[in-house]
Amino acid sequence: MAVLVTRPHPDDETTAKALRARGFDVLRAPMLRFEPVPFQDDADANYGAIIVTSANALRAIAPHLADSRLLKLPLFAVGENTAAAARDAGFGEVIASKGGAGALRDLVLARAKSKQLKKTSPILYLAGADLARDLAGDLGESGFTVVTQTTYRMVPAPSLPRDIYDAFVAHEIEAVLHYSRRSARAFLEAARAGGVEISALALPQCCISAAVAAVLRDAGATQVTAAASPDENALFVALGRALQPRSSPNL
Repeated sequence: MAVLVTRPHPDDETTAKALRARGFDVLRAPMLRFEPVPFQDDADANYGAIIVTSANALRAIAPHLADSRLLKLPLFAVGENTAAAARDAGFGEVIASKGGAGALRDLVLARAKSKQLKKTSPILYLAGADLARDLAGDLGESGFTVVTQTTYRMVPAPSLPRDIYDAFVAHEIEAVLHYSRRSARAFLEAARAGGVEISALALPQCCISAAVAAVLRDAGATQVTAAASPDENALFVALGRALQPRSSPNL
């Protein structure tokens, strides 16, 4: 029996490795495909900071960062995964929030209140084409000027891989991991198109957040578990909870 990971590539490989280390068999079906969008830094813009809500935004602009002035700016990131990607990309001052976009907004506001960040300098938001929250609007209401640059898009996969359809039919999958509302919707559409929706929704659906879990519940899934916080360690805890009783692996 295997856990199905729907996370986009290449992050699905990291997740698969972590699950295998915990004793799970893993199948992968990335439901969103990463596509970078052409990026050009506005040399006349005097940014005071950068905000990033996904490591994909940094992956998209990586070829443009060599000796870039952007690397000298403080960067606010959602979660440690995105923060680590920023450090790997060469950013020297990286501040990570412990939650989603709302927590990142609060972190920026706290920095401004403590005079560590000037509201008079615009903030560069490196963003995806589809945003779950209007972070720029939230900060704008608090007096910031936010310049949003779309650096990537995630394209839904039209179908599941053939071996995944076969695994559902053969009852070889014991749970499905979901990392975003968009990928969850893509999974549901692909399962429906391939005729395995009933089999898929009968399984435990483990979600990175309550918002993602709502997508699965609305589709008719009855075994839906949400992570206590929007990070992978919490998601693995939710997976262990969903599969209890189970003698192994050790989560």
